Amino acid sequence: MAALEHGTSQPKNEAIFRRRLLRWFQQSQRTLPWRGETDPYRILVSEIMLQQTRVAVVEDRYRKFVAQFPSVERLARAREDTVLAAWSGLGYYRRARALHQAAKEITARDTFPGTADELRELPGIGRYTAAAVASIAFGEPVAVVDGNVKRVLERVTQRQAPMQQMAEEDYWQAAGKLLDTRRPGDFNQAMMELGALVCLPAQPLCHACPVAGLCSSRGPRERMERPQRRKAVLQYALARRNGSVLLRQRDREGSLMPGMWELPEIGPEKRNETPLLTLRHSITTTDYSVLVFATKTAITAGRWVPMAAVERLPLTGLTRKILRKLSAHVIGKAKTYR
Repeated sequence: MAALEHGTSQPKNEAIFRRRLLRWFQQSQRTLPWRGETDPYRILVSEIMLQQTRVAVVEDRYRKFVAQFPSVERLARAREDTVLAAWSGLGYYRRARALHQAAKEITARDTFPGTADELRELPGIGRYTAAAVASIAFGEPVAVVDGNVKRVLERVTQRQAPMQQMAEEDYWQAAGKLLDTRRPGDFNQAMMELGALVCLPAQPLCHACPVAGLCSSRGPRERMERPQRRKAVLQYALARRNGSVLLRQRDREGSLMPGMWELPEIGPEKRNETPLLTLRHSITTTDYSVLVFATKTAITAGRWVPMAAVERLPLTGLTRKILRKLSAHVIGKAKTYR
């Protein structure tokens, strides 16, 4: 194994590694709606959506989003509430706001930034996203590093235990030295695909790995202890009249989901009553038990919204989930959903 700077190392034969990885990617890559896309705007949308969100969730939402906003100009002209409504359910709404603002800046420039450095000047675009878009859309020879790529690099460089993990910059340097500069977009996607499908955290599929013979380590890595998840209860009131539901808007200046619409939250006073609906919902490190109660109590603060129009509002993901569950089942009978 050839030693590199900063104490990292590379596979035994970089040229063979690249060739085998790219051949495997060509044959085994997943069919995804953004795969093979050349429009930098659509590549940017997919990369922003994929941040902290599972591919299976993004696939359908990506199709709908680019159908509604097929170009960067259309997105730039849209109202923020319309963009947030289209994003509703994906979570991390600051991504949508940043993407919307980036579209405005790109349109004002009258040209799409063509390098990673230029892309990083846009709001909400960090090193990874800039490198992904620049390499895939424009063929710039810049490497990407995400969680999947880190795992591949740790294994091929024999750094498995948590205490042996590289410093952040070492990952980027190692990825850059391994990059196939002739096909940077395909290579970057292949590295991420390998980590997502084969080089799995707990049980890597070494028998199916195209570069197993060049890897410095095989088998599962030592697991890092995960922080214990918090448990909490949320309670909401469902007030209806004449086919409308009462919703409240979160503070536009708040730090958490500002400006989003949701059902009125209520305190613990209804704990002894039977909820209309019970469901579970997880956000970052907290698992919530969510109870929804039908209410006849007058609630003055809020806005009555026809059920047929609620999807056009920027709803919180939880509110959208609650209303869809209620629409799909008989209201009035208590049910539990997972």
